[in-house]
Amino acid sequence: MDREENSDPINLDFVLKAINSKLLEIDRPPLNNVERIVLQGIWNYQTYNLVAEEAGYSPGYLSNVVAPELFRRISDVMSEKVTKKNCRAQLETYFTSTATSKKTIPRQNAITLSAEIRPVMSPRFPCGAISLDSPFYIQRSDIEKQIYTEIENPGALVRIKAPQEMGKSSLLLRVMDYANRLKYHTVNLNLQQVEQDVCSDINKFLRWFCANVTRQLGMELMLDGYWDEDIGCKISCSLYFQDYLLNSIDAPILLALDEVNQIFEHPEIAKDFFPLLRSWYEDGKRLPVWQKLRLVVVHSTEIYVPLQLKQSPFNVGLPIQLHSFSLEEVVELAKYYKLDWKDEKEANLLIAMIGGHPALVHLAIYHLSQRDVTLTELLKTAPTSTGIYSSHLQRHQVKLQDEPELAIALNKAIRSTKPIFLEPIQAYKLNSMGLVKLDGNKVAISNQLYRNYFRQTLKLI
Repeated sequence: MDREENSDPINLDFVLKAINSKLLEIDRPPLNNVERIVLQGIWNYQTYNLVAEEAGYSPGYLSNVVAPELFRRISDVMSEKVTKKNCRAQLETYFTSTATSKKTIPRQNAITLSAEIRPVMSPRFPCGAISLDSPFYIQRSDIEKQIYTEIENPGALVRIKAPQEMGKSSLLLRVMDYANRLKYHTVNLNLQQVEQDVCSDINKFLRWFCANVTRQLGMELMLDGYWDEDIGCKISCSLYFQDYLLNSIDAPILLALDEVNQIFEHPEIAKDFFPLLRSWYEDGKRLPVWQKLRLVVVHSTEIYVPLQLKQSPFNVGLPIQLHSFSLEEVVELAKYYKLDWKDEKEANLLIAMIGGHPALVHLAIYHLSQRDVTLTELLKTAPTSTGIYSSHLQRHQVKLQDEPELAIALNKAIRSTKPIFLEPIQAYKLNSMGLVKLDGNKVAISNQLYRNYFRQTLKLI
């Protein structure tokens, strides 16, 4: 007798339906196609490489983009941390217990009823990157089209920059998804994950870099066969990419480097690593093997690194600057949240306080959609420690307390009604925090929220 069909009450088909039902109950979208593929592979104890091979996806995309989001969503359903290792066991335990505790309700009918009752996705609290299947994402159509077109070109290099929380990670998710649909191999390295010890030595850093790219590509690590002290770590790294990684595959590799500004804080690494990236871009103009590499570099601010201009990768390729939401985009987002802002009065009041800062706009409109605060109350308490932006403001305040020279520089910008000159590295740091906007060689406070809040709190620093 077949155990799964007859004696085991929990099978994959039931689990998929039950997860989707639970997701709808907690106002989350159901699993998309690629998430279902990954879950099926995990249920059958398959590796990401095997799942990717059978489904026609990049192993790196499944393991580093799809799987973490899948586990987060399942964890939301069960209120317990789920990983690849414990996923099937956790699901079997959870849904067996759920089914046992609801014997009076036919399981299939309960699932169907829930889906019928909650057909529309409700908003979730905005935090971090906006998932691919979210209906609350404001498309940057012109920018996305530019990037998609560029990464189809051999040896492409795209540079995405903006202050923090402006939507870079959400945009990068969509670039990675597009590359995956092109059947590219995809690698996404967040340089915030580099340990300080690794950043103390260029040889350690480049080995870390190569090892992580190799892992995300699902290939065997072969560093020792290519690393040669006599020719140096930079040439060793280039040969490893050229003769092993790029030469072993047919499809292009989209290599996305997120939070590159972390490397700016380590000039000894930056002065070697960035010219190396630039050399790969130049090699792509003459060597077919390097044309397989498509680079996307994401950073939080203007570059402040003492590099010679000709060595830097940040003055070549396609530059993409993310800006604040326009009035029309704020109204559009409000519509997604089912707020009636057709006359634009409310949108104008909100922009007058916070500008079009994407994260702050999302947070305000979310709270207004939940009817837990009025717009008048929200604007009144916004620049205080009791408003909806308290965590955001206090995070910046802690940074300013740790670096008093930045607080002094910010205070100068607050007191001025016009853009002013600041010492370059102070302008760079304040801009990376999103507190000031760059206006040529000058800076101005980003919005009225920061002006009102820090006008008071900087007195205490």
